[in-house]
Amino acid sequence: MLLIILLGLITSCLLVPLGKYFRSGRSVFLSLLPAGLFAYFASHLSHIGAGNIIYESNKWVPSLGINLDFRLDGLSLLFSLLITGIGTLIFIYASSYLKGHQYLDRFYGYLCLFMSAMLGVVLSDNILLLFTFWELTSISSFFLIGFNNDSTVSRKSALTALGVTGLGGFFLLAGMIMIGEIAGTYTIRELVTSTAIIREHQLYPVVLGLVFMGAFTKSAQFPFHFWLPGAMKAPTPVSAYLHSATMVKAGIFLLARFTPILGGTPEWSYTLMIVGGITMLYAGVHSLFRTDLKGVLAYSTIAVLGVLTFLIGLGTKEALIAASTFIIAHALYKASLFLVTGIIDHQTGTRELTQLSGLRKVLFPVFIAGTLAALSSAGLPLSFGFIGKDLIYEATLAAGPQLAVLLTIVAVSANIGLVAAGFMAGIKPFIGNLPAQLEKVKMPSAAIWLPPLVLGILGFVLGSLPGIVGDYIISPTVQVLSVEAVEFKLKIWHGFNTVLLLSATTIIAGTIVYFFNKPAISKTVFLERFNRYTPHYFFEMSWGAFKRFSSWYTDFMHNGYLRSYLIRIIVFAEILLVYELIRGGPIHIDYSKLIPISIHEGVNVLILLGALYLTVTTTSRLTAVVGTSIIGYAICLMFVFYSAPDLAITQFTIDTLTVVLFVFVLFNLPSFLVIPNSNKSIIVRDGLVAGSFGIILSLTAIKVLQVPTEKGISEFYGEFAYSLARGKNVVNIVLVDFRGFDTMFEIVVLSISALGVYSLIKLKLKTSEKE
Repeated sequence: MLLIILLGLITSCLLVPLGKYFRSGRSVFLSLLPAGLFAYFASHLSHIGAGNIIYESNKWVPSLGINLDFRLDGLSLLFSLLITGIGTLIFIYASSYLKGHQYLDRFYGYLCLFMSAMLGVVLSDNILLLFTFWELTSISSFFLIGFNNDSTVSRKSALTALGVTGLGGFFLLAGMIMIGEIAGTYTIRELVTSTAIIREHQLYPVVLGLVFMGAFTKSAQFPFHFWLPGAMKAPTPVSAYLHSATMVKAGIFLLARFTPILGGTPEWSYTLMIVGGITMLYAGVHSLFRTDLKGVLAYSTIAVLGVLTFLIGLGTKEALIAASTFIIAHALYKASLFLVTGIIDHQTGTRELTQLSGLRKVLFPVFIAGTLAALSSAGLPLSFGFIGKDLIYEATLAAGPQLAVLLTIVAVSANIGLVAAGFMAGIKPFIGNLPAQLEKVKMPSAAIWLPPLVLGILGFVLGSLPGIVGDYIISPTVQVLSVEAVEFKLKIWHGFNTVLLLSATTIIAGTIVYFFNKPAISKTVFLERFNRYTPHYFFEMSWGAFKRFSSWYTDFMHNGYLRSYLIRIIVFAEILLVYELIRGGPIHIDYSKLIPISIHEGVNVLILLGALYLTVTTTSRLTAVVGTSIIGYAICLMFVFYSAPDLAITQFTIDTLTVVLFVFVLFNLPSFLVIPNSNKSIIVRDGLVAGSFGIILSLTAIKVLQVPTEKGISEFYGEFAYSLARGKNVVNIVLVDFRGFDTMFEIVVLSISALGVYSLIKLKLKTSEKE
């Protein structure tokens, strides 16, 4: 499975040098990639349908518990078929929809990368690996949403989507790590057996909150939903692929995957039911106020994501069956409606419902595709949407006497809005009289209108033969979610009962709402009055405040002056050292263990203090260099006094070389600037900081003397220096071998600094640049 996942990434990389060959009609051949992957996953239908699970494991970072572990079970197979099957149609559609675009190869590169990332998410059996692919979906979707990068609106939409989903990803990573630490494993198949440990842990509520943040942001749950309508600025193939069948369903997949691990508690169930219920009602109403076709579809998609979250929270057998079925039904009809919208926009130049009507006369096959998708969305009998809607009502009615009525009312209300929204997007543009300005609209190529038609027809084929999907996909999916055998059969007809009555009521009420809900710009204007109270507004305000804080922080902490950086680093180090000294208890000095100071040591300290005073008071750079060198030589003598001749020689060599270099560099520079009296406070500040630093280090040295000597490390180096590194000088061995990477990076830093200095020396600016 690793190769299957990486095929999209490899293709994406190959499009960098070979992309020019796919900017014309050849781009349609790229659809062979998702088609081949779809055939691969479809070949496992019977095996997975029998309740089997395929595992694959590859070592990656075993020391951290991160391996390339994959699993193909009912849940991952369902999503893999959607990703590759709908992906195939999207690839074909895009080859004609974006034909002639100068960056068509780049678009397919992003699309292949996204497909690989989504497959990685649904097939991962390691939660840290899942998170890695999760973030890759956010990054690749950022490029797809902002594909029209010459548009300010597209760039802003891409940044908003990345900001919201990226923030959720940050919380999700924390949750994943906590789950792994609590259970002692990061492998999903092992986590399923550790559910009791996780649910009974005191950090379980925190884990739930972190995982919910990741899922809610990705699946556009209220109040994080606003990024999805903004993402509709992306090209239609992106909207159809990411925002109906794949990316937004990643959050739903995450909740489904963790249902056996974290689910089954009141915290899990009530949170998902409340958030999902609010989301589907809020978005369902909003979809009726939109006049842009993509806006209608965006909010109806959010409503469906709310329905799915609501069902997973409900968590009963009926609810899990309904969620699994409705995922497929929604992907089929919503992807078709998005593609139909793209055709309308592509051929007419507008998506405004107030300007569209009668298009059946010029786009008849597209009208058929839109009508089939709209009817499946409404839940017409013999459509797969009808089965999905019936199962939703079965789930709410089976929720128990206390919740059944309330949950059913909520579900019916949301579905009425979805029925009307589906008719608005799939039927409204095609009925009525054809305006004069649209009479010249022509049919596009078959590569554009066939994909939505195939999806529309497939919705009724699966609705007429639900047993196939139920036995081979839905049944093994529900078995994974419930961790137990669940016997059921998807049927076209369940007889005359309450569920059928609710379905009929939904269709009739939704149709009435559709006829009475006339698209009008005034409705959009009315909603704009409440923009100041929307989550999007608060996000924008928070983002603005964060930018202002970042600007202030940058100006304060990174003002470009080396002296400012040094003093902040020193003060921070002082705070840490003082904290450690206080935490370590009082300092006691055992004077009996101190060696008396000899005359030559005292004289050496006096010389050092004199050189220090000369260095900080002189106005000559060369005198300051000489004073610094005297300080260095005095320290060399200290090393000699205390039997460290190797350090003394090293210090002496470096000090001598440094003095020579400083003399060469500073010889022709002017004297120090005389600091005016108004800046004496700066001198006092720096003196206090420097003096405090010296006192703190002295106290630290005294504190160290109280700590018993631990010779384990030194004995290790002494014992293994020769046997492991073939060297007798332990200090050199530590620097070169045991700390080889550290030394290597120090050399790299010095090399970069040298290049920077050399560049500045050789820099030649124009007169205008100097000014």
